[in-house]
Formats: sequence, C-alpha cells, structure tokens
Amino acid sequence: MARIKGVDIPNNKRIEIAMTYIYGIGRSLSQKILKDAKVDFDKKAGDLDNDELARIREEVNKYVTEGDLRREVNMNIKTKMEINSYQGTRHKKGLPVRGQRTNRNARTRKGKGKVVANKKK
Repeated sequence: MARIKGVDIPNNKRIEIAMTYIYGIGRSLSQKILKDAKVDFDKKAGDLDNDELARIREEVNKYVTEGDLRREVNMNIKTKMEINSYQGTRHKKGLPVRGQRTNRNARTRKGKGKVVANKKK
C-alpha cells in the first residue's frame, strides 16, 4: 500500500479515485495533481513505481490537505463561535448552519428525536 500524506492508498483502485481517500482531495483536484505529475489516471495505485509516487507526493505537498486542513477548518468554526456570528451560534446550538429547515428534518445535526410526554389529546 502506498502512503501519501500519512494516508494508506488502496492498491486495487485507480489512482484517480484512490487519491480521494486523502482529506481535502476530491476528483477534480486529484486529476489536476496527476496531470501535473504526468501520471496516467487509469493506472492502479498498486502498479505505481517509486518515481511516480515521489512525483505525486511532491504535487500533493503544494496543497493544504489532511491535518493542516482539518486544523484550519476547526479554527474557522471556533472563530465564528467566538465572534457570535449567525453561523457560530448555530454551531454552538448544534443546529444546521446553512439555512436548512429544522421543523421536520435536521436529524443529523439535532440527534435522535426527544420524546414529549402527554402529547395525545
């Protein structure tokens, strides 16, 4: 298994897809990195030689990914919470941040439904 930015890349997948296992790299960025590193998109991750892996690692290091990106995102959220912006208060309350409805959905953010006693009438 190849390791890029401390993440094990699965050998049985195409390198274009396998690189998306790294936090902060999606399909389009993966394609851009592979194009700049001059590596074929359709090649399996297990079939890469050391020279190609080194070129890919060099290209990936140009972008903010993994731990640095996670830290940056968390710092941005903390800043919003400290300045009491609308999004910050939504983060504090554990509610959806980006304008979604909450009266009937939002179970991912709000958690399991709370039981209300004596609701029948």
